[in-house]
Amino acid sequence: MTAAPLGPGQLNAIDHGGSGRPVVLIHGWPLSGKAWEKQVPALIAAGHRVITYDRRGFGLAEKPTEGFDYDTLAADLDAILTAMDLRDVTLVGFSMGGGEVARYIRNHGEDRLRAAVFASAVTPCLMQSDNNPDGPLTKEAAGEMEQGLRDGREAFFPQFVENFYSVDGKLKASAEECEQAVTLCNQSDQSAALGCMEAFGTTDFREDLEAVRVPVLVIHGDSDAIVPLEGSGARTYHAIPDSQFFTIKGAPHGCNVTHSEEFNIALLEFLR
Repeated sequence: MTAAPLGPGQLNAIDHGGSGRPVVLIHGWPLSGKAWEKQVPALIAAGHRVITYDRRGFGLAEKPTEGFDYDTLAADLDAILTAMDLRDVTLVGFSMGGGEVARYIRNHGEDRLRAAVFASAVTPCLMQSDNNPDGPLTKEAAGEMEQGLRDGREAFFPQFVENFYSVDGKLKASAEECEQAVTLCNQSDQSAALGCMEAFGTTDFREDLEAVRVPVLVIHGDSDAIVPLEGSGARTYHAIPDSQFFTIKGAPHGCNVTHSEEFNIALLEFLR
């Protein structure tokens, strides 16, 4: 059963202002729209209208018990664009959010869109299989991650955040930035966290990417230990004709925080 889409208020959708072309920022797992705090001011200063929201079950959004598949999540995104009547939009999907960008385009088309950005994204397909041998996520690793979350959020989230912001075991974020991220993680509902973990780990977006026709930027850290560049960002770039590819050297998964200046420069240059 697919859950009904949630409206903007139920998803804690926030219009941060700006009078220019809209940019909708879609956060990664298991954070919230507040994970974009280093991007929002830069985008507004460049003249863009900026919208963030919390995925269902995360941040301050409603906490339903179902609807964590990508068809429903893409319908949630469509509900926001429709309710706000946003057009000429650039969608920026980080990590899990990249999947929402791909599925939105496949299910709802590109009439409202100007462009799309896949940042540290889980596309085209994480789970390794006979049909997807280049997938960077093994079933064993996925099982360990799920069990770790089930065993205890108090230990799981701090370790996850450390990996999120680390390169070769060296933390690239400040203690305050890590604490803020853990706080956002703890706002997630457990059923949503587990449901979305399964969704981003197992969903195949290869056919979704074939539907993409708008201009695309792929941004990825070359030292991403969560969603490795070679199995995700590089493959997404090659799957979308005429897309642009920007690699951030020495950057971990959470490159929009640890390397925010480089991330913002690349994003703003693309938006021009």
